[in-house]
Amino acid sequence: MSFQQGLSGLNVASKALDIISNNVANTNTVGFKSGSAVFADVYAASLTGSVSGKQVGVGSTLGAVRQSFTQGNLTTTNNPLDLAINGDGFFIVGRTDGPDVYSRNGQFELDKDGFIISSTGEKLKGFQSPAGSGQLPTPVGGLKELQIPIIGSLPQATSRVDIGGNLDANALSPAETFPQLLGPGYTFPSPKTSPDDEAWRDTRTYNYSTSIEAFDSLGKSHELTFYFVKKTPSAAPPPAAPGTLIDLNAWQVFTSVDGQYPLGVRDDGVVTDPSVIWGLEFDEKGVLKTPVTGPSPTALLNVPTSYTPDAEQIRFYVDFSDMRQIGGPYLVSELTQNGFTGGELAGLSVGRDGIITGRYTNGETVALAQLAIQTFRNPNALNSIGNNYWEATLESGLTAPSRPGEGVGGVISAGMVEDANVELTQELVQLIIQQRNYQANAQSIRAQDQILQTLVNLR
Repeated sequence: MSFQQGLSGLNVASKALDIISNNVANTNTVGFKSGSAVFADVYAASLTGSVSGKQVGVGSTLGAVRQSFTQGNLTTTNNPLDLAINGDGFFIVGRTDGPDVYSRNGQFELDKDGFIISSTGEKLKGFQSPAGSGQLPTPVGGLKELQIPIIGSLPQATSRVDIGGNLDANALSPAETFPQLLGPGYTFPSPKTSPDDEAWRDTRTYNYSTSIEAFDSLGKSHELTFYFVKKTPSAAPPPAAPGTLIDLNAWQVFTSVDGQYPLGVRDDGVVTDPSVIWGLEFDEKGVLKTPVTGPSPTALLNVPTSYTPDAEQIRFYVDFSDMRQIGGPYLVSELTQNGFTGGELAGLSVGRDGIITGRYTNGETVALAQLAIQTFRNPNALNSIGNNYWEATLESGLTAPSRPGEGVGGVISAGMVEDANVELTQELVQLIIQQRNYQANAQSIRAQDQILQTLVNLR
């Protein structure tokens, strides 16, 4: 009797309508993956088996509900913690009452403790180091719930200064420009009280200077001023040919802290400690010769503790590797240092590689953590549990968490969310088709009923 076939047809058509309606209802659900019905036919069997060629089916059944994990469109938002995976993989979300779950919905925010949470309160997981007291975490570490520290960025004392640019090859030494400097006691800058002489009025005992702000261990600001002094050529010692000069392309660099007299120089201009003075020498092409004499990465310049009575002693060196000496104006094209004062968290950003970077009010940017991506060999075997979450199963083929962009894992698009991959036009067409299927199966039941009625009415 075809009642069974028609009834099974009604059942599968009803299930298909349920699946289509669910797709349509979740058109605006971020990260939703549409489903489709997989049907299977049903045949009756007996202990003795069926005769080949004479099998009559007894209807259909719902074989599976298959989800489509194709990429959805990306929509831009104004939230830096709205994240989308461009490619394969899932966000890993930790739960307090069960195993980790996985999601394509990247609508995250910060809770009061600095944890990155989903809209339902579960915590996002990634790679982050355990931070010590007062320290900031880094992306190096095991998989854990990501927490943006509420503490500020600690200050960092200056330990390196980079200066790059050009020293004019046409420049004369101060002693050549101002012959009065050739007298004793005027090695570097003029004494605080110059002789009361018209010739000393505009005297300058250095060629060029530049200044930069540096910081001590407490984050307090100090001004470093560097004076470039071209050395006066002098006769080469024997056995050089008579008239041979040395120091033609040689410079000295003196350092002043907080506007005081240069280090290693007495108030009367006499150099007392040459070890704190840098010596630069250039070849015939204007390229800096190495090594530079004076303080170095292994022999730092120690600023006297009188400048930092309440902080650690400032110890630094200067990298002059980008300096040159050619005929042209004096130019400072690079002037940086690696110290900074303390700062508070001003904002967050997430890169394509999933690294979460904190921006602080002191101008520093610090990598705090990195997102983790979970991929599966068989995502269709994942178990949907609602709220855009899936659970892993034995059939899903769980792999090790990876960083975005590694292996088959996708990359991160920050400030964006992934729309549902529901094709609304296709779903509405399928809705009409399944409605017709339902009506057709109802007609087969009606026809069978009429035939049975005819048989009952036989006399």
